[in-house]
Amino acid sequence: MNLEIRAKEVRVIGPEGEQLGIMSARDGIKKAEEYDFDLVEVAPTSNPPVCRIMDFGKYKYELSKKEHSTKQKGTQIKEVKFRLYTGNHDVEFKIRHAKDFLEEGHKVKITLMFRGREMAYQQKGREIMAQIQQQLLEIGLPEYPPKMEGNSMVMILVPKATKEHPQKENTTKEHPTKETKETKGA
Repeated sequence: MNLEIRAKEVRVIGPEGEQLGIMSARDGIKKAEEYDFDLVEVAPTSNPPVCRIMDFGKYKYELSKKEHSTKQKGTQIKEVKFRLYTGNHDVEFKIRHAKDFLEEGHKVKITLMFRGREMAYQQKGREIMAQIQQQLLEIGLPEYPPKMEGNSMVMILVPKATKEHPQKENTTKEHPTKETKETKGA
């Protein structure tokens, strides 16, 4: 930017995107000062380096704003925790929450925690995980099956809509052929 540009000659682009030509870096800085902007090196590896006349502070602000907005849009992993002897009503309540998360488009991490001697009952834990998976099967599909991680059994479910998206495209392709068969018969 401005005096940090080391090249002797640079290709200068104006604030509206127009080509101002190849000139010395000093002349480019003077042009930028005429517009009351900065000369910013955009493509330093090209020959000659490309510099653009722009408001650098505004440019940095827009970049940080764009980066911040992309961070917020990703899918989140929501976690629902169970214990080996969680009551039926509590299990149903937590499954309802997991369904809500899946409907919102989030991934859901189902965690079944074991304590102490409960580690001997891993088979019962697998049965509970299978029961939970069965109840959530209409909305979510397992990303990977239940597996042990330390003293917890973990399973991640993804919303069905994301997995079935390619199938929806196939069904839309089939509809025009059905319509043409119906119109031919009429």
